[in-house]
Amino acid sequence: MSATRPSTIESAIECCRPTDKTPVTLDASALPSARTDLRELQNELDANDLVPAGVTVDACFDADCSFATQDEADRIRECVRTAAFLGAGTVTVEFGNVADESKVRPSLAALKERADREGVTLELDGPLSFDD
Repeated sequence: MSATRPSTIESAIECCRPTDKTPVTLDASALPSARTDLRELQNELDANDLVPAGVTVDACFDADCSFATQDEADRIRECVRTAAFLGAGTVTVEFGNVADESKVRPSLAALKERADREGVTLELDGPLSFDD
């Protein structure tokens, strides 16, 4: 008899059962902001056998302004919270040109930390990555 207990993750995975729900990726711009509306969205998704797997956010970091960068990071942070509320596992941030990487990198690092705390994976689809 082993004195160590299996991890709760292993136990949870062993108990998985397939489901007939279809995973979908939601566009952040189409999501409501009020919690009551998000609950209604959850109910509609469930009624249509859909489950939110991810949220995609179009971001803009092309202004060389700390305030604009912070405003955009705050908007993305709210998308991370919304994704966690809906049960989505991933938030993908899509962005193009970056005016000042030194202003954007700390914001992205903070967003990643917030996403980790919320149980959401933050992915970047743009010129910057977390490995840089």
